[in-house]
Amino acid sequence: MKTLIYRLAMVRGRKPITVKYGKPFWLRFCQCSGALFRILASQLPDLRGSLFAFNFQFAPAYAAWHLALTKMGIDRAEANQIIWLLNERLVTLVPRPFLHAVGRAYFSGFRKKASAHVARQRRGELHPWDWMIRYRETDENAFEIDITRCAMQRFAREHGAEGMLPGICRMDYLFSWLMGNGFQRTKTLGDGDDCCNCHYQLEGSCEWAPEKGFDDRK
Repeated sequence: MKTLIYRLAMVRGRKPITVKYGKPFWLRFCQCSGALFRILASQLPDLRGSLFAFNFQFAPAYAAWHLALTKMGIDRAEANQIIWLLNERLVTLVPRPFLHAVGRAYFSGFRKKASAHVARQRRGELHPWDWMIRYRETDENAFEIDITRCAMQRFAREHGAEGMLPGICRMDYLFSWLMGNGFQRTKTLGDGDDCCNCHYQLEGSCEWAPEKGFDDRK
């Protein structure tokens, strides 16, 4: 899955990035990020069975893109923009109406598995890298998760890519906006806070709007 994520995002991102930065930039980015991705993907811990196993499959691509762009002299803010573009191009392979159905199904399934994750956490059965959470049901449409340990952050730190945070944390707004889910958050581990305080709604609204910044909606 991690290789499919990387390759599809690169295929989808080629045209807009080439138009904006030119073909030599794109070719260098492909070469540099591809070499890094192969190394990083081979070192991704197996979190099979984790509540966040699918999310973790994005980690090698995120780290490879960030490290490659840094090596190419791109500053963090612009690197975030490029990584956001790659994510948006990847997810919009799926037509918007289907994305809404996918979003509802994904979060419904996520909700059902959250209690089991917490139970495994209490029994000390999680992988040492796995996410640690506090989970709360709000009502039939909403739930909350406080993330107190993040494998994505650990992976970034282990590979010198911690600068990709908190930029990639903002992907939750992009994905929720595209999938038609409600999402709010005011703290993230990537911003140096004590947790990521996530509030999700199966039916709701979420604004992406990166031009407005993320000071109050981390």
